[in-house]
Order: sequence, then structure tokens, then C-alpha cells
Amino acid sequence: MAGPPMGPFSMPMYREFVPKKIRPWIYVVFAFIFQLTGSLYAGALPHIMGSTALMKEDVMMVVLCNVVGVNMPFPLLFRFKFRFTNRQLLLTAATVLLVCNILCLMTTSLPLLCAISFVAGFFKLCGTFECASNIQLWMTPKRDFAIFFPLLYIIVVGDICIQPWITIVLTYHFQSWHAMHWFMALLLMAVIILVFALTKNFRFMKPLPLVSVDWLGCLLWSAWILEVIFIFNYGEYYNWWDGRPIRQCALLFVVTGIITIGRMNRIRHPYIDSGAFRYKTLLPLMLLYYLSELMNASPKSLQNVFTGSVLHFDSIVTCRLYLWEWGGTLAGCLFVLFWMKVLRQTYTRLLTIGFAAMLLYQAAMYFYIDPGLNIERLYLPTLTRCFGYAIFFTALTIYLEELMPFHHFFMGLTISGFARNGIGEAIGGGLYGYGLRYRMADNMARTMYSDPTQAMMVALKQLYGITCMTGVIILLIFLLWDVPPVRRTLKMMPGWLAVGKRLKNALREK
Repeated sequence: MAGPPMGPFSMPMYREFVPKKIRPWIYVVFAFIFQLTGSLYAGALPHIMGSTALMKEDVMMVVLCNVVGVNMPFPLLFRFKFRFTNRQLLLTAATVLLVCNILCLMTTSLPLLCAISFVAGFFKLCGTFECASNIQLWMTPKRDFAIFFPLLYIIVVGDICIQPWITIVLTYHFQSWHAMHWFMALLLMAVIILVFALTKNFRFMKPLPLVSVDWLGCLLWSAWILEVIFIFNYGEYYNWWDGRPIRQCALLFVVTGIITIGRMNRIRHPYIDSGAFRYKTLLPLMLLYYLSELMNASPKSLQNVFTGSVLHFDSIVTCRLYLWEWGGTLAGCLFVLFWMKVLRQTYTRLLTIGFAAMLLYQAAMYFYIDPGLNIERLYLPTLTRCFGYAIFFTALTIYLEELMPFHHFFMGLTISGFARNGIGEAIGGGLYGYGLRYRMADNMARTMYSDPTQAMMVALKQLYGITCMTGVIILLIFLLWDVPPVRRTLKMMPGWLAVGKRLKNALREK
């Protein structure tokens, strides 16, 4: 693990023969590989549906289970860090992810796939955190989150864009959706071999036992989120409230929520402390996360319908848009770094720029709905949207760190993930899917002899128009509401020794 907080940067978990200059870069590559992994890869969605009995909604449910799994380990990360060595954590994470990738090829059982996907997401974040936490002092010697998060999210958010591109390219060339799984298996095997050969077990303090961990609370919170995702993911398929599974899941959501919240307020050491919900600006922050996810849901729900059903572009043609998404993400993260450390401007102005960039994409798509559109005209709107989304994603995380003290911050990441990790995407996809069906039916009813493709284009234009009008109202609120940052100088994250001593003292009090 990383050396003492006040000493020079070092990585004593490496064996002596490993050159010091390349040590942190190896962990950057490891973090990139961990973030690249998944369970079922949405980029190969048509091929998965064609070779299995799974529907589109089933595959998306598996993918979203992976996203929820990524969100849940935050309250446990430091417990793991101070119980196990860096070598043990990396080997375990890579091995579990390798097994999960192979198991996904061996079963078509939806419940089993969802469970495997959740586990894969859980260990995906554990591996990424262990890599990032050990190179934090290399990235920012003063532990400044305004530097750390923009650099980290180049990998985290950037991999969200790169993964579908790699999946589509491999699937196209090998004509099998299994190609991505075997590719990731080879990368994870390389991680295991390198960790085994280059590192050793190292501790800078005595291990702390894994006691008083609320594992049941973790499962209850996860189930509560997945129930919301199920409702919006399968809403169109089951015709929303007319379908019995949706009504049953809604009732189960209420029961699970009562049990989860009641248990949180009753036990001594809940998975998420009730005090973490009591910060005044936490609710507005979560609403901002929902806004960004809803604005970012239109490409998957509307743009993909437009490029596939109207323009008839193949996936190998549209996959080049993912490279522009990655470029926008890179630019957005670096812009946040420039804004916070060079210009030193307020959060609200930064969020205004980010939201305006996402709104610009919606406006461009409103005017681009045309059956003769070239793929090249979508490059700039795609880059602009991801530029704004990266700003939102990064700036809100930095603001969350300023809002909460350290002992609640990682719980706050899980709470904010209720909006950004799965639920926001599912809600956006469900609403856009319902809106598209309703508008198409309405357009066909109003014009008896209307062509279905024409009705679809009109429906897409209507939905983009509604999104634009809503976005303009929200943008005006941003422009009229300029809130200064929480404090003029950003606080720094405490060193690992200080965090370890705090955990040790908390265990003694029990």
C-alpha cells in the first residue's frame, strides 16, 4: 500500500526489480482493465439476443445489475483495504472477474446471470479502488480531490465509452459475442500474472478485522435499487401498471424500503448511516444527478432508434460515435481540472456549462432528424454531450466530497449512486420508451395514411423538442442561481494511516 502520508511517494508492494518510474503506470493499466470488464456487454446486444433466449430487457437488466454492483462497495472499501494487502485484493478482484466473465458464457439463466453480474460489478470497483488509492499521491501529492477525480474519471467514464466500441469491433470481426468475454479473460489473466510476479504482500499497519459489517444491509439496499430498475426496465414490455409483475414489484419495493430504512435506524452500525442522508444540499445534488442521467439517456433510447430504424446504419458504422464520446469525456474531465485549479470558479457556473453542453446535443438532434443524415454530422453533438456529462459527473463528485465529512463521504458516493448508477438510466430509458410508443401511436391515429417511418421521425423530433424545452427551463434556473462553493479552499483527504487509526479506534469503541 501507499507509504506514510507525509513521506515521498513510494509503492513498497512492488518487488525491487520493478523500475520505479513505471510502477504507477502499471496500476493505471490495471484500473483501465478493471473498469473495462463487465458481465454481458451491451455492445453485443443483437448477437446475444440472436444466440440466446434473452430479450433486450433481459440483457439490459443483467447490465444494470453490474452497474448496481459497482455502486454498492463504497462503504466497505476501507474496511477491505485495512484488512487485506494490496496484492490479495488485486488477485481476488481479478480472479473473481475472470470467473464471472467465463460463467456468463456457460448459462442463459436470467437470475443466475443477474447474480453473476452484480458480483462482477462489486469486485470491479474493489479492484479499481485498490489501484487508484495506491497511486493517489502520485496523481496529487497533496491529496487534492479537485485534481484526483478529474484524472480518475478519465479512466472510469472513459471506459464506459470505450467498452462498447471494443465489444462491437471484436464481435464484428469474430462474428461472436463471446469474443469480448475471451478478450477480457486474457486481459484479466495478464493482470493476475503481473500482480503475482511483480508484487509482494506489504502492510503499513496491523490488519483490522472485518467485524460489524452490515452485509444484510448491503443486500437490502441493492434489492431496493434493483426493484426500481426492474419497474422501469420492463415497464414497456409488461404495459406498465396493466402488467402483474410491475404491480408486484412496486409492492415489493414499498415493503423492501420500509424494512431497509427501519433497519438502518434501528441497528448500531448500518451499512449506510442515517446521518449521511441529513445534509441539506444532498437532495438537490441527487436531483442534479438524475437530470444528467435523464439528459444522457436520450442517445440510447432515441438516437439508437433513429440510426437503426430510420437511417439503417449497421453497428460497425455507429460504433465510431463511441470514439467521439471518449474524446468528449477526456475534454470534459480536463476542463473540470482547468476550471477548479486554474480559474478557481464556482461549482454552479461549471455545472451551467456542462448542462448547456448536454442541452446543445438535444437541440442539434431536434434539427438533425432527417432520413438522409450522414453519420459524420453526429460527431460534434456526440462530443458535446459527453463533454457536458463528464463535467456533471466529475464536478458533482467533488462537490459531494466538500459537502460531507470523510466518514460519510463513501456512504455519500453510494447514496448519489442511487441516482447515477443504474436508476437514472433505467428511468430515462423507460420514460423515453413510453413516450416514443405513445407519440408514434398518436401520430398514426391523426394521419390515417401516414408512413410508419415518417411517424417515427415525427415522434423522435417531438421527444427531442420536449427534452429541449425542459432543458431550457432548467438552464435558466442555473443562470439565475449562482451558488458559491462550500468553501474557498478545497479540503484534502486524510492519509491512509489517519484513516486506519480512525477505524481502529471505532472498532475499540464497540
